[in-house]
Order: sequence, then structure tokens, then C-alpha cells
Amino acid sequence: MNPTAYVHDLDPVIWQVTDSIALRWYGLAYLMGFIGGYFLLSWLSRRKLYPVPQDKLADFVTYVAIFGVLIGGRLGYVLFYQIPNHGWSQFLADPLMALRVWEGGMASHGGMIGVGLYTFYYAWKHRVKWVALLDGLAIVAPVGLFFGRMANFINGELYGRIVSPGSTQGMIFPAELSQDPDLFVRVASRIYETPGLVEKLSLSGVAVPEHMNAAWVVDRVRDTPAIKEIVSEMMQDHARYPSQLYEAFAEGVLLFAVLWFIRVKFPRAWNGVFCGVFAILYAIGRIVCEEYREPDSPFSMGLTRGQFLSVFLVLVGVAFLIYAFKTRQTVQECTFYDPEKKNKEESTGKTA
Repeated sequence: MNPTAYVHDLDPVIWQVTDSIALRWYGLAYLMGFIGGYFLLSWLSRRKLYPVPQDKLADFVTYVAIFGVLIGGRLGYVLFYQIPNHGWSQFLADPLMALRVWEGGMASHGGMIGVGLYTFYYAWKHRVKWVALLDGLAIVAPVGLFFGRMANFINGELYGRIVSPGSTQGMIFPAELSQDPDLFVRVASRIYETPGLVEKLSLSGVAVPEHMNAAWVVDRVRDTPAIKEIVSEMMQDHARYPSQLYEAFAEGVLLFAVLWFIRVKFPRAWNGVFCGVFAILYAIGRIVCEEYREPDSPFSMGLTRGQFLSVFLVLVGVAFLIYAFKTRQTVQECTFYDPEKKNKEESTGKTA
């Protein structure tokens, strides 16, 4: 039990425009990740450390974001988590849920697959080394992962497991109430049964519904001290690790620092090295952090879903390193074919 545990009361909404339209930290996190990735790739491209030319980079990053990260990440969530957890019936009853990205639910492993597929097509179209394209994206991907994990923390989602007795790392995440009906009933009962509380809240403009739900309690934690105090008292034994912050450091800060150091320190590093290092270090970080994160899907062979998928990612990383050692090609040797420019030159030649 930790009587000083912080009660998570951060609001996922930055600005509520209308009842159905809002600017959220989650959306801003993706935007910051894409912008940060673009500027870093631009820096690399100017120094001949990335094969995509400056004038093609904005379109490339935009398409990677849409077809790779967003679509791949969302479909990965549906295939790896939604359907295994809830079955095909729920998905078939509402297949359009796969398109509602703003409701949350993205899988980093799915995003990686999506990016891989789109860049494979792009490499074929522009006759550029596929692995060289992936290397640059592997270097900047931790920036997006960092912002994404921070957004997870602000949203109070993907929280950790209950801390060990006496730990000072525990935080209380009221969002847990929606996943634990018994705990919610105890909290709701305390709110209704606290003498004079309902009347006091009504006088202050906070209407207590006759049949409250967990979402109402979570919202009131953010703006009503009395509710926050009750949640803090009732959930002290449910203080959890802030695993989102652990993942933000491991998958974001640490991974980016290692990859950027290698890229700048060894400009002629072989193609595939960065993909290999990214895949292996990301997998290791994810496997370790999952030990502190509350599992959000059934275990597979004694591993969480994230750990299970990360095992295969290690194998992918090893394959990239083997490729790098065998080919020993560098990004400086890559060429970029622009079909639009070629067609324009041919058209100009015929006109002349």
C-alpha cells in the first residue's frame, strides 16, 4: 500500500471544439512524430545519409504515415488484439470500427509491417534499395514511439501491473474502473454513501447521476477534488507501475540515442545495420517493459502478446544484420529513379 500514490488526472483532450470534435493529445502525438521524423530524415538526406531526395521527402513521409503507420497500426490492432480478445462476431457486427483510429487502438508491430509493405512498393517504383529506405525510418521511428507512449500515459491507458508492496513507483489510474466492475461498484457506493457529498456537489454545479458509470468517475477525478480523494482512498491497493513512461524511455529515448549515434559516427555503415539494431533493441525493450505492463490480451506460451510478437522481431533483426554483413553496401551507393522526371524529360525531348 502506498498512501502517497499519484492519482492520474490528466485530460486527454487539449481543446474541446464541439461535442463530437476535439483536439486530443493522442492525435497531436502522431503529428509531432511525423513532423519530427520528416525533419530528421531531411537532415540525413542533405548529408547523403538517406536515399530519398529533399524534393520527394515530404510526399514520402506523408504516404508512410498514412499507409504504413496509421493503416498498418490500426489493422495490426484489429488482427493481433481486437479479434483474438473479442472474437470475430464483434468485428463482423461493426467492421467499420477498423477505420475509427480516433477511438484509440494501434499496434506498433502492425505499424512496422505496414511501413515495411509500403516502402517495399516505393523501393520497387523508384528502383532504390528497400533496406536503405527502412534504415532511415528505423532511425527516426523512436521519435514517434516516444510521443505515442507519452500520449498513452496522458490518456491513462495501457497502464502497468500493480506495484510490489512498499514501492514508491505506483500511480493510480482511474481508467481501471472500467475494467474492474467490482472495484467500480465499491467506489460508486462510497460516493453515494458519503454523508452530504451528493448535495454538496449539486450545489457546486456537479450533478451526480442516479446511475453513474466509470467514465463519469474518471472525468470527475479531473475536476472534482472530493471525487479524486475518494478514488485515491479506495484504489490505494491498486497503485500500478507507469509502464507507459518506461516504454517511452526504452522504445523512444534510448533507442533513438543508439541509432542516431551509429548513423552520425559511422556514416558508411552498411545498409541493414539500423533495421537490425532497431528490431533487436526494440524487441528487448518491449519484452522487459511488458513485465511491468498490465497484459491487454491472453498469454501465448507464457508470454504476453507484445512479448510473443517481439520474439519474432528479434529474428527479423538478426536477418537484417546478416544481410548487412553479406552485402556490405552503403547508402551512398544507392540511386533514386524518378519516373515522373523521366517521363517529363522524354516528353520534352520529343517536343524539341
